[in-house]
Amino acid sequence: MVNHAKNAEAFNQDEARTNWHDETLWFVREKRDKASGQIPEWEALRELASGIKDHTLSKLDVYLEEFEKKATENGIKVHWAVDAQAHNEKVFEILSDHGVKRIVKSKSMLTEECHLNPYLEEKGIEVVDTDLGERIVQLAEDTPSHIVLPAIHLKKEEVGEVFHNRIGTDKGASDPYYLTEAARQHLRQQFLTADAAITGVNFAIAETGGIVICTNEGNADMGVHTQNVHIACMGIEKIIPRAEHLGVFLRLLARSATGQHLTVYTSHLHKPKEGSELHVILVDNGRTEQLGRPDFRNSLKCIRCGACMNTCPIYRRSGGHSYGSTIPGPIGAILSPGYDLEKYSSLPFASTLCGSCSDVCPVKIDIHTQLYKWRQVAGAEGHIAGSKKRAMRFMGMVFGSPHFYRKVGRLMRRAARFMPNKWIYNRRNVWGKSREIPPMPKESFRDWYMKNRLGNGK
Repeated sequence: MVNHAKNAEAFNQDEARTNWHDETLWFVREKRDKASGQIPEWEALRELASGIKDHTLSKLDVYLEEFEKKATENGIKVHWAVDAQAHNEKVFEILSDHGVKRIVKSKSMLTEECHLNPYLEEKGIEVVDTDLGERIVQLAEDTPSHIVLPAIHLKKEEVGEVFHNRIGTDKGASDPYYLTEAARQHLRQQFLTADAAITGVNFAIAETGGIVICTNEGNADMGVHTQNVHIACMGIEKIIPRAEHLGVFLRLLARSATGQHLTVYTSHLHKPKEGSELHVILVDNGRTEQLGRPDFRNSLKCIRCGACMNTCPIYRRSGGHSYGSTIPGPIGAILSPGYDLEKYSSLPFASTLCGSCSDVCPVKIDIHTQLYKWRQVAGAEGHIAGSKKRAMRFMGMVFGSPHFYRKVGRLMRRAARFMPNKWIYNRRNVWGKSREIPPMPKESFRDWYMKNRLGNGK
């Protein structure tokens, strides 16, 4: 079971890193605000994108079948996978048929979700992640902590140490330009000596049977164009109906993710190049189950921009690894319980419910509302401690009765003046670990108002 609070506490032990992580992600959030503010019709675009996704999800089977038909006509080999195991087996089957021993892979959250890398490595196939952030965490034997910025939890000095140990850069080197050039030269050899390429898919277009891949480094293109076998792995929710809809999402995606106007490389693939094969694997892995949950189906509209993570005060100060899931942050906290509520029952509570995540979501997912609803589900299914449930029930009684609320308030104000600190600040009281109770007023605002204003007839 994932204990987000405990994991976050461990991350917060390094206060300097916590502050740096918080500031860095807020900087990305500010870039998003500037970029979106330059588009007068930004809110109309969000509304349009949300409507397109709503429509698509209501006819998901129709558009998936249309995509399969068009893609097959184009010479693409389309496969279906009901879960992660089926996906991994299909990938291995394709690679085995071509005698592949090494693959180059661009960033794909789906393959992370399916744990493809360790599966293939156990089968004797070397996997080289070619996105710079992904390659950093792979060489560090770590995992991504953000869906767009996989190595955001590492500082440049740590990256330099990893590169020194794994690819032979100068010891102590931390200059970003030097490290980037070293990574470029290192990865160039991987592209030239690999046997196949695996990519994710940002969008798949039902009308044309084509797929679209967005990167800032061109690594997906390098893999696709240097290899004769290309496997594109996509969740079934990545489908959009028409080519004319693509522009809406492209304008939203990069601005929401990194504050760019457009990703540097937006690659459109409609058929395999001559003499090569293009395989597309359509993966369910719990998505149709989520689709069947009226309160949570909107989560499938996500276009993986990461904006909700960059704005979330909890994610920024707890780190992505504290969520214990492939997709962290607010969107992960509503997706992960759908896979395994018992394991991820703490994640919906890793939120202030401030609504900032919903405010920045480019497709208008009601993230904070879904977090609240998952809390209700977790409580109903017994995933909340009995002591907490009793405390919340009592507080519900207090807040539900004005008379009772006033009486309890007067009692607590008196008690707080004489209560020993050890009753509040002790290891049993989690609330008191990082908070201090402010000085108690002698009377409530209501009492003061009744005496000084209402009583005087003002």
